[in-house]
Amino acid sequence: MHSKRLILPLLVLASAGGVLLAQGPPPPPPPLIQPPSPPGNPVTLAKTNLGKVLFWDEQLSSNRSMACGTCHVVSQGGSDPRTHAANPASANAGPDGQLGTSDDILGSPGISRLDAAGNYLLDPQFRLQPQVGTRRAPSVLNAAYVPQQFWDGRAQPQFVDPISNNVILQAGASLESQVLGPPVNSVEMAHQHRDWNQVAAQIASSLPLRLSPSIPAALASWINGRDYPALFQEAFGTAGVTPVRIAEAIATYERTLWTGQTPIDAFFGGQQNALTPQELAGQAVFTGPGQCVVCHVGNLFTDHSFRYTGVRPPAEDEGRFAVTGNPGDHGRMKVPGLRNVELRAPYFHNGRMATLEDVIEFYDRGGDFNAPNKDPAIHPLNLTAMQKANLAAFLRRPLTDPRVAQASGPFEHPALFSGSPLVLQSFGQGTSGVAGVVPSMLALEPAYAGNARLTFALDHARAGRIAALVVGNGSIVNGTPFFGTDLYVDLAQTHSLVRVPALAGNGDSGGYGSTSIAIAPDPLLVGVPLFAQWIVFDSTPGVRFAATAPVGGVRF
Repeated sequence: MHSKRLILPLLVLASAGGVLLAQGPPPPPPPLIQPPSPPGNPVTLAKTNLGKVLFWDEQLSSNRSMACGTCHVVSQGGSDPRTHAANPASANAGPDGQLGTSDDILGSPGISRLDAAGNYLLDPQFRLQPQVGTRRAPSVLNAAYVPQQFWDGRAQPQFVDPISNNVILQAGASLESQVLGPPVNSVEMAHQHRDWNQVAAQIASSLPLRLSPSIPAALASWINGRDYPALFQEAFGTAGVTPVRIAEAIATYERTLWTGQTPIDAFFGGQQNALTPQELAGQAVFTGPGQCVVCHVGNLFTDHSFRYTGVRPPAEDEGRFAVTGNPGDHGRMKVPGLRNVELRAPYFHNGRMATLEDVIEFYDRGGDFNAPNKDPAIHPLNLTAMQKANLAAFLRRPLTDPRVAQASGPFEHPALFSGSPLVLQSFGQGTSGVAGVVPSMLALEPAYAGNARLTFALDHARAGRIAALVVGNGSIVNGTPFFGTDLYVDLAQTHSLVRVPALAGNGDSGGYGSTSIAIAPDPLLVGVPLFAQWIVFDSTPGVRFAATAPVGGVRF
């Protein structure tokens, strides 16, 4: 939108007797204004509220563990706070398949590999742990201004019904198109072969934000105990929960996430004291010797182009080429806007740069790799230490909307189940098997009253052996000996013993499996403790068991 207003030249030049004369710096761009919406999907309060509920509802994913907001936390600049070098769960081994090498990617963790019945499937890299995408989640903030979504721009302005393939919105609907990806992506939110009919059916039968431990008062008041069909009735006029409506509602909410109250907006509006002297000096580097403004122009600080800048060799991630097939697009990624950039470290599509200072050093040395289509703007800059410090200062406070970091105003949002005390927590210790390896348990799904399929997975056990999941209402504080293992679930209060006949996999510590239990939709179960532990018949001379550490929590 507004591309003619936003893309400004570095200098306005005029010809005088064959000599080009600079006419002074261009005027500043205008402050950011509210983004438009496609004519067929206007912004309304009810649709915005519905989209907000859907965006933060983990029930949108197959196993109810991932929401849109899991990877796009607004207080973290609209990106994924889980993605950082200190979190091994965000590491993807990259093209060479080996962790700890130079092509590793810091991506966004999604869900474990699952089949349609909720059984865990073995992944070559992640085994039963949540899979990690091959790119870092871009920011959802100000995404409403972006003509094509994703790093490679594959989500187009034309919005097509994923069921009928009919064109719903002709233009300006890249947000709606983007929504269609993650809920059926088997790394991000979906079991194998999930389709949008299944997504819509699951939402239609779910209680809105059932898993959230905290909902803003205004949004909770709007929901008012209603089910999803009733919310869709208010937003769209009828109660149908359809893929198109889910996408349109989420996109409508995302169009409210624009950050137009930054110091730079005040500066663009004429308040010269909105920036400090150091920040002004950094702006001069940004528009001058730093050459940042070649790509990061206008009041969005991006020209929405796709460029190869030498972050990694193009063959590792073809980027835009995978969409267009144009050889000139090898390795090109979308130029991101820089608003709120200080909040969304690490940086680049692979999360390779930990800090803004690292990013500045990268561009100062002219990138790290070369290719025939490397952007000509990427070359050594030879900035001084002071210029680098000033540039970093300009990129921080001036471009940050304080409401974002505070999660206030339109950026206030429901809390997520994941990461909350509602998640079943591991405690105690496990008992190793014959290979000296302690089996591990995964219990990532919500233990809420009414969950008909709460899945527990087991890994690193002896393949081919019998295993049993012990589930009860009580625990033994320090464990008790049980055929050579430590048992923490009180057998006197055990209400379920689920047997797995033979673990899949190979070897003494490569066995795996999963099983599910149902929690009745009984209000009396809310607040009742839940404890679980896997026991594996791991025979050596005599009889003994291996066991996982137990997990515990309460039903909610």
